Amino acid sequence: QVQLVESGGGLVQAGGSLRLSCAASGRTFYNYAMAWFRQVPGKERDFVASIDSSAWSAGRTTYADSVKGRFTITRDNANNMVYLQMNSLKPEETAVYYCAAKLAAWASTGPQAYDYWGQGTQVTVSS
Repeated sequence: QVQLVESGGGLVQAGGSLRLSCAASGRTFYNYAMAWFRQVPGKERDFVASIDSSAWSAGRTTYADSVKGRFTITRDNANNMVYLQMNSLKPEETAVYYCAAKLAAWASTGPQAYDYWGQGTQVTVSS
């Protein structure tokens, strides 16, 4: 069992940056593949970025095409943290951003693959 708490959301102008943080409980955090998703009201939860567990891989990262080159996902296993650095933000990226975890070596891009979710943090990008 792992509990996730996101933070770092807020209001930013288009072209600005934000860094989201996800704090995870549990002793075996390094065994979990982690991901970030985002959702706007009335739409499906969309994949943003993921990072494999550290137990079985070198921390392979995967990104949605729309964020490649602008967003970076990292993890700090010593402190049970996952981060999402978001640069050059666009107004259409306004959403609630969620951290997700699954006890597996490899991350996935589908939300149904993840067992644990945080409560979300609002990111608003003004034009």
